[in-house]
Formats: sequence, structure tokens, C-alpha cells
Amino acid sequence: MESRNETMAGTSKADHLCVLVHGLWGNPSHLDYIASALRDRYGGENLYILCPKTNSGNYTYDGIELGGERIVHEVEETLESLAKKGQKITKISVVGYSLGGLLARYAIGLLNARGWLDKLEPMNFTTFATPHVGVRAPLKGYKDQIFNVLGPRTISASGRQMWLVDSFRDTGRPLLSVLADPESIFITGLKKFRHRSVYANIVNDRSVLFYTSGLSKVDPFRDLEDVNINYVKGYEDVIIDPDMHVLPPVERNPETAAARFWKKIKSLTLWVPLSLLIIVLSPLACTLFLVNAGIQTFRSSKRIRMHEIGENGERFGRYRVPVLVQDVQHVVEQAFDNVNAIQEPAYLSNSDTEVSDAAPEKPARSSVSKSAQSDDTESASARRSSTTEVSVHCPQLALTPEQFGIIDSLNAVGIRKYPVHIQKHHHSHAAIIVRVEKDGFREGKIVMKHWLDNEFAL
Repeated sequence: MESRNETMAGTSKADHLCVLVHGLWGNPSHLDYIASALRDRYGGENLYILCPKTNSGNYTYDGIELGGERIVHEVEETLESLAKKGQKITKISVVGYSLGGLLARYAIGLLNARGWLDKLEPMNFTTFATPHVGVRAPLKGYKDQIFNVLGPRTISASGRQMWLVDSFRDTGRPLLSVLADPESIFITGLKKFRHRSVYANIVNDRSVLFYTSGLSKVDPFRDLEDVNINYVKGYEDVIIDPDMHVLPPVERNPETAAARFWKKIKSLTLWVPLSLLIIVLSPLACTLFLVNAGIQTFRSSKRIRMHEIGENGERFGRYRVPVLVQDVQHVVEQAFDNVNAIQEPAYLSNSDTEVSDAAPEKPARSSVSKSAQSDDTESASARRSSTTEVSVHCPQLALTPEQFGIIDSLNAVGIRKYPVHIQKHHHSHAAIIVRVEKDGFREGKIVMKHWLDNEFAL
């Protein structure tokens, strides 16, 4: 994919750089469909697509900070290479998938601190199935405690960061918490993008649950049989309306005893063979996974040390900038002229038991200045209170204070949130971006069409 772009670069007049960032254990080929959809819509003469490759495979173990630095290094190398060929880039968009969305947000902060978001016009920021709030199990119980203890120990630095058990630099806080700090280079950079959106699976995403990819303190889709989902017209029953997730309940004929019986039989015929397969194979699979995780974590730790003190450290040292605004005023003063407009986020509810799933706010859709976008953010709470929708009362998830803070901070930025209902495949995490070409992932193509129709501006 990159070679194709490099071939076109000699003659292309594209002035818009679009950076696509893959996820954990991934590689640029996972984003082939996104890249082809962009090329089909806009053509190579209008858009230059970059899929950074230095984080491929097990290199995604090395952490969000190191991965973000690698991305920025590739972006800067690409901009320098294109400039030498006489191709002037004036706009930039960043798209992240899964863990790639977190790497993308870190990279945006570095690009912001290094002045690139003042030299280039930030256009579109979108993530698909990204764990913005981490991957800690949001429920209470021994199973979740085991998951939250073992999980971060299997994926090196990236695991500790996604489970929020790390301490970022000298802040004493998890990296994801710093990444969402209203006074950080990451949030000020994110606010400069004209369009900001996330797409989140509501079911069948075994890697990233809805609450974390959809920036929600509740799960309004926990029982789909009792919810009358409000789909966006023209995109089949896949994209859910971001402003009104559900409609008033409809009258349903009560199920007969026979219907309930056959539903249980059908469920058993599907799950009994699968359960037996899991019982037989899971001990071997878990053993192999943990052995490989140990090996890869050791290798990752070695790469991180080399990055810090060796040749890599010298090359990437320039990216170790202060992350809080007050510490970088003297570095790039012009990049933070709107920082005073950032307000502390407010919690949606102080209740530990129940909250209302409020409609997400709408960020400005027109071409406006960066300072005007900050003004739009100031009125976010006012817009939220004036939105009319069916209120859905759900139990508040058992998240940590850091996770609640991340949700509040990112919601205050103004991000369009699109719940996605992929029904024809049980691996919606891969289907949402059509990670491979297969008939079962067809609904992901509808997601891409909606994104290009509504959220991506050239």
C-alpha cells in the first residue's frame, strides 16, 4: 500500500495527508479496505495515504508513548520526502483502529507540540473500536479481578497502559489519564481537528467493549431484545443515530411457551459444541499464549531500553517533550493560545447506581477557525441540556475514577459518537473496518460508507 503511494508521489498533487494507524498485533494490511475506500472516493491525486509500519506485529507491545513517537517520526519523514519532490502538504487527517486510536491520539499531541498542527490544517480525526478508556473489566466479581490482574502482564508496556496500572513519566498517573488531561498537548491538539468522531461496536466485540470505544458510562444496549434501536436511514440496520440511540418501546406480542422452548433449543445447539471445544482447547491455548506473551514481553522490554538509551533514544529523544501546557509555553507558544478556554469536565451523575444515557453533543460541522472550535466546546454542556431524546436509564458501570475522568474530558472536547450494530458476524472488532475481504464483513463496508459520507472532509 505504501509503495503504491510512493509510486504516485512523483506526479501527485495531493495536498492532504491521511495517516492510518493499525491496532494491537496488526500491520498496515489490516487497513487496506479503509485505504481503498478513501482512494475510490477521492483518488490518489487528492489524498496521500500513509500507513506507518514501524509498529507492526509484536512491536505494538512497546507502549503507546513509544509507538506514538514512531508514528510521528514516519509522518515527519514523509512530509520531508514529499517536500523534496515538490509536493506541498497543507492538510492532515488521522485515523486509528483499536489500539491504533490511542497511538494516534499520542501522535497528535506530539505533532501539536512540534508545531505541525499550526503549519498544517487539522481536518479529520476518527477512531474505530478504540479502547479510549482502557480495557479494565467494568464489572465487579472474581472473574473480572483475575482478568484485570493477569491482562496487563501479558502485553508488556501496552498492557499496563491499557489496564491503567502504569505510571507515566513523573506524573504518577496512568498514561491514558494524562492523554485525556484537558491541559495536555494531546487534548489541545485533538481540539484543533475540524471533525472528530468515534465508531463503537455495541455487540460481539470481544476486544473492545462499547463503554470504552463509545465513551459511555453506561451500556444502553446491554439487552437488545428490550431496546427499540433508532438506526440511521440509508445505512441498513448498522449505524445507530448518534443523537437518539433508542426510540420509545414498541408493543410486542408475548412469546408463547413453544417459541421460548425452541429458542432455548436453538441456543443450546449453537453453544454446547462451542463450549466443549473451549473446554478441550483452552488449557493448551492459554499455555501457548502465556508462553508467547512472556517471550514477547521480554523482547519488548529490551526494545524499550534500547529506545531509551541507545541509538534509537538519540533519534527519538527530540519527541520527549513536556506533555502539560504550562510546561511547554516556552517551546511552542503559538500552539496553545486557546488553552484558557478549556474547562474542567463535569460528571454526568454522582450516582453509583443509575445514570441517564445522554445524547452526545454535536461538534461544529462547518469550516471554522481553531479559536472558534474552542468556543464551540465551551457551549457543549448547554447544547447537551437542550437535546431532546428518549432517556435510557441504565446501571452505571463500575469504572475507576480515572476512567470516569477520561470519559468526561473527551466528551467535553466534542466528539461525534456512532454506535455500530454489526449483526451478521460474531467478530465485529475485525468486521467494523473490513480487516480482511470476506462476505461476513460486508456490514463494515456500510460503516466505511457512512464515515466517508458524513465525517470525512477532503
